[in-house]
Amino acid sequence: MSHRVKSYAIINTSASFDSLKGKESLDAALILASYEMPVSLFFIGDGVYQTINAQSAETIQAKDYIATFKALGFYDIEDIYVCNDSLDARNIATTSVLADAQCCDKHLIKSKLEHCDVVLTF
Repeated sequence: MSHRVKSYAIINTSASFDSLKGKESLDAALILASYEMPVSLFFIGDGVYQTINAQSAETIQAKDYIATFKALGFYDIEDIYVCNDSLDARNIATTSVLADAQCCDKHLIKSKLEHCDVVLTF
């Protein structure tokens, strides 16, 4: 009997330091990847704020989990998608987001999500 590994999509919908959701989603992604589960990250709505380079958590006295995004490659998390429509709605330039992220329209994001077995939204 063959056992197929499920693929996971983690959708981030919350701004960087609004709540613990951003850190929790990153923790979930790293845990799944450490068990060699395929993980894709999606940033839509206010979640796109998490992808902005050069954020300073210290100014609001928050724990800087954003720096952990640099470790995604070590966990083989390479499928990182940021919604262009969400960036545009918030006047965020695509040049401001994580270098490893792919900025794409909502139709491509929907298509990518349809290929994932499990979808977790934070």
